[in-house]
Amino acid sequence: MIVSHSVSVVISTYNRSDALLAVLSGLTRQTDRNFEVIVADDGSRQEHVDALLRSPLAKTLSVTHVWHPDVGFTASRIRNRGVAQASSPYILFLDGDCVPEVDFIAQHKALARTGAFVNGSRVMLSKSLTQQALEGAVSVVGRGWPFWLAQRWLGNAGKLTHLMRLSPQFNRRVQPAFSWKGIRSCNMGVWRADFERIDGFDESFIGWGHEDADFVLRLHHSGLVRKNGFCSTEVYHLWHPEASRQQESANARLVSERSRTDVVRATLGYSQDRRDDDAVITRIG
Repeated sequence: MIVSHSVSVVISTYNRSDALLAVLSGLTRQTDRNFEVIVADDGSRQEHVDALLRSPLAKTLSVTHVWHPDVGFTASRIRNRGVAQASSPYILFLDGDCVPEVDFIAQHKALARTGAFVNGSRVMLSKSLTQQALEGAVSVVGRGWPFWLAQRWLGNAGKLTHLMRLSPQFNRRVQPAFSWKGIRSCNMGVWRADFERIDGFDESFIGWGHEDADFVLRLHHSGLVRKNGFCSTEVYHLWHPEASRQQESANARLVSERSRTDVVRATLGYSQDRRDDDAVITRIG
């Protein structure tokens, strides 16, 4: 069943408006334009918020901006708040430093199936190519083999397999068992009904790391299989310094413990009472 209706793209961001605008630019070039955009902002400073609010790209896409105060890395919390503003039955999660290829929406729709979620694919870009892309000196979307062969030769791209397109029915896509390998909430598709069944992301995960693995684990516990979106759902991951990983070991330990259980619902999830919510919601365009 190919998804023909609109999907909601929830983009998480924090203090990196240049990268976010590159992502929005990629979305304006989609072959399938039937989607809405929600920017889930984890407390960016005002200058970054202003850059988005002034952007013609945001107006073109009629972006909904959801912002809450900066209290540290709270990706689960702001993603849940982003989904609360989404109106479509299918949700695509995208990070604000991952520029989508022109068929990103179309390919995700082709891969969407009842009883499954889609784990997307990415190409890591070098610091040099990232800087060129952010400065507008080069576009990384809609490019063919000659461009990417040159970039691979120069060490600017992590792989070339993104240039191929495999069928949505390719039998090696389905991965029924839970695995830590390659989990990427920076590029993921899930039915809203399944998101709500597991109560979304678990906001008890604080600091960088593995809140996405926990999300996937609980989707697996709920009976879903994982479909891998390689050679289909490509995004270009813009270079950045690594984030602090101080909380990583504690988060990894929690996921490891949960993997030996049948836990489905988040400890502190999407459905919690938000009557005193401090989020600021702005419709752009």
